[in-house]
Amino acid sequence: MHQQTEEIPAKVESPDANIQQLTDFGAFEGREFDVVRGTMSAGVDVTGLLEGLENDLCQCPHWGYIVDGAIHVRYADGTEEVHKAGEAVYWPPGHTIFTENESVEFVLFSPQDEHSHALDHVMQKMSEIEA
Repeated sequence: MHQQTEEIPAKVESPDANIQQLTDFGAFEGREFDVVRGTMSAGVDVTGLLEGLENDLCQCPHWGYIVDGAIHVRYADGTEEVHKAGEAVYWPPGHTIFTENESVEFVLFSPQDEHSHALDHVMQKMSEIEA
């Protein structure tokens, strides 16, 4: 299966972030996976949008690649990592993401059920903020 990332349907759109999600991208060990292409502007922190999830963190594992820029990942134990363009990444359950001085573009592969749950939660939080 293949798909041009520019053609992946938008799931979350805002002036500071764009998340495109292609569901049913493939299965591995009996789990359906999706692919996400994401961009975030400098200074974006999704932590507040995760409030209400278990431990107020994303509980979905992600495997991916940083296409451009840099992204910070903070884990449940308080440790942080910075992932930069050209790096392959793995983010285990129990994390949040944010940018500081530069924007980021990334591609992630994630178990579809967990990722859809997290994205739906983020979209709900965004609609509450906009209301």
